[in-house]
Amino acid sequence: MSAGVEEKKPHVDHSPLMELQRRMARAVMQPITRDEKMRQRNADGVPMEQEAAAFIKPNDRLSSFERLEIYNRQYWFRLFTSFEEDFPGVQAVVGKKKFEALMRAYLANCPSTSFSLRNLGSKLEAWLRSHKEWAGQLLLLDMVRLEWTHIESFDAAERQRLSPESLAKVGPASTFTLQPYLFLLELSYPVDDLLVAVRNESGSSDTSSNNATVARRNQRVRQVAAVPAQKIFLAVHRMENSIYYKRLAAEEYGVLQALKAGATLEQAIERGFKKSGMHEAERGDFLHTVFATWAMLGWFCESGESEA
Repeated sequence: MSAGVEEKKPHVDHSPLMELQRRMARAVMQPITRDEKMRQRNADGVPMEQEAAAFIKPNDRLSSFERLEIYNRQYWFRLFTSFEEDFPGVQAVVGKKKFEALMRAYLANCPSTSFSLRNLGSKLEAWLRSHKEWAGQLLLLDMVRLEWTHIESFDAAERQRLSPESLAKVGPASTFTLQPYLFLLELSYPVDDLLVAVRNESGSSDTSSNNATVARRNQRVRQVAAVPAQKIFLAVHRMENSIYYKRLAAEEYGVLQALKAGATLEQAIERGFKKSGMHEAERGDFLHTVFATWAMLGWFCESGESEA
């Protein structure tokens, strides 16, 4: 800091209203009990009846504790509902009972810090990897990665597609900007097919019974889990406000990853085919086909500001 220049500290609002709001938020965001009641004491050991009475008045029907409990329970019910909507595939993989335990433990360790519930599951993969009981389950981790990527792809920006004129000028030294909504995943299990089936069943109105739906889902999970782990390359992308999953050949994945990292076209092709068993004579037609597909899907874009 230069002499004579006063460092500006961030303003912290300590007004009575703000302090009351913070106190209320801490009480409302305190995890509920297993039987979905408000805890009897807060994290500091203060009885919640005493805490509630400090800033909420009772009425002729409810005590201060009971009035605060309504907000506390509704807050957590909303978190649970949002988490379940974001991760139906995870619930299918681990089962309803284990999913509830996982969800409650995760949300208690990684509480929401945003005004939006969109980011609620952003730390789930890292959290699972740090917990031994979940860390070794590759099928589960694959599903978490796919479902979180699904959310990210849906919300990501979309830039103007690269024009035909620009594409026509492409040469070995050319570089490409890929759409922000395009994500590339390397998986061990076909969780893309499983998630599509789970989401279709969840949205179906003609299922004969809930038990039958659960049985079919469990059977699908067992079938996927029984498949030997193998490398699966997947593109997650958006078209007309819908998310799609596209399987990629290893060579496609390698080229796209290299382009995304800023490699030139020549460098990307070299990296993509480094470990490929594809015959040299087949590579030209292969590249022509996949590049035409990528261009048709709009994956190449201008490097300027995003449109959406």
